[in-house]
Amino acid sequence: MTGAGNHVIPNVHFRKVNGMFKGRNNRVMLRGGTWFDQAARKKRRAQNRKAKAAKLAPRPAAGLLRPVVHPPTQRYNMKLRLGKGFTLEELREAKIPPKLAPTIGIAVDHR
Repeated sequence: MTGAGNHVIPNVHFRKVNGMFKGRNNRVMLRGGTWFDQAARKKRRAQNRKAKAAKLAPRPAAGLLRPVVHPPTQRYNMKLRLGKGFTLEELREAKIPPKLAPTIGIAVDHR
């Protein structure tokens, strides 16, 4: 439902409101956010990423370790791709307990 009368269609560009504080004469004033710490945030994020990578260092960088398989069907079977994970039988042959495998970065296929 539209407003009654021939009025201007509102197209208000609201200001940023990151918080309210009491200004002069106890009036509530609106305060916009600033981006002066953008460069510092960027640097901090990069440092945190590096620290996290160093903490997980012995693990594979591109996710869990997966077997290389030939896809099904005639169209794709000459190509190679990463599989879902190592089967329980393959893990037993390698003498790796199936419950330990994901904790050391190895994908497990339970099918």
